[in-house]
Amino acid sequence: MTTVINARFKPGGKEYSFNPGELEIAQGQGVIVSTPKGPEYAVCTQGNHPVDETALLSPLRPVLRLATDADKPKPEPPRERVKTEEERKRERQALAKCKELVAQRGLEMSVVRADINSDGGKILFYFTAENRVDFRELVKELASTFHARIELRQIGVRDETKMLGGLGICGQPYCCCRFLDKFQPVSIKMAKTQNLSLNPTKISGACGRLMCCLKYEQGAYEDAVKRCPKKESFVETPDGPGTVSDVNYLREKVKVRIENGDEQPKTYYNQEIRIIRSGKGKRPEDYVAPPKEELEKLRYIPPEEERRLSAEPRSSLAEKLEALLADQPRRTPTRKPSHAGPARRRNGHPGGQSQPKAEGTKGQPSGQSRGHNHRRRRGQSGGQSGREG
Repeated sequence: MTTVINARFKPGGKEYSFNPGELEIAQGQGVIVSTPKGPEYAVCTQGNHPVDETALLSPLRPVLRLATDADKPKPEPPRERVKTEEERKRERQALAKCKELVAQRGLEMSVVRADINSDGGKILFYFTAENRVDFRELVKELASTFHARIELRQIGVRDETKMLGGLGICGQPYCCCRFLDKFQPVSIKMAKTQNLSLNPTKISGACGRLMCCLKYEQGAYEDAVKRCPKKESFVETPDGPGTVSDVNYLREKVKVRIENGDEQPKTYYNQEIRIIRSGKGKRPEDYVAPPKEELEKLRYIPPEEERRLSAEPRSSLAEKLEALLADQPRRTPTRKPSHAGPARRRNGHPGGQSQPKAEGTKGQPSGQSRGHNHRRRRGQSGGQSGREG
């Protein structure tokens, strides 16, 4: 075993291992390390820790000393901004020229980016290709065009996405552009474990490969799978034995179809389930359902924290929404009450239908409204008889 430290030269860059020697270096400290270009400043990302010698790349370069405030890189002055823009302009021109030459020669490759060093003596082109490409003639023509040393480096589709950047379906910049310095392997098995859709368009990133974020919660789902029952398992619940129809690993809840019960599955916590048969298979022939009192002991009692949260008063918005939903069934038209008696049916309505009862206004009982109608009818009948007399 060898004691090493991990350090990176720029934020989000690749980590490298160095030999600290007799120095005790903590995470976050600045160090001066030996590189092929000479001493350079780096930031320690992992302090002294033992590593197997077979996992290290030789030779292991040493840490020269701890860095001071004077060793920290200073921000570029504003006057250097003009030079940087000129370099970017030259890189765009070099990239366009390289793409033009690739199209003319019909090479099956896609040029992603061009990098020019500070003195302009070397140009590095990054490209992607499905198969091996013979670009020797292309390098000669590029060298004669730019009068510089040309290097072409093939990269993968993930590296291409990291260079170009963009926004993911979550609305955030790509993880590989922000903090991922190494691409971890992601398999379709992770999507199956997390009960995600196996549609490639939904679980693939902009690079066309499976999304890197599938790896983040895989450990939590694997732990939940060990504790939760499988689908089609025969289990015991507080309401009786049944078969598991669905499992929610995120909330650790299961849906069970109770035997001799409703067809609608019931939802239970994982703590309320007792597994009799895991997965698909036949029901145990010698199985006898325990009494109701014993099954009732499986009922999950929420802890004090959940009880307190459930007892807290809800917000006014939640109360208004519940009131609105509760009023929706009342908006359906109700059946008109039937009124018996020949006096109602002889009130001049065709078909013998009775007139709907007039409801009183606010603050006035309905009886007063009916009395007012009776008085009006008597007044009308009296007026008619007076005219006849």
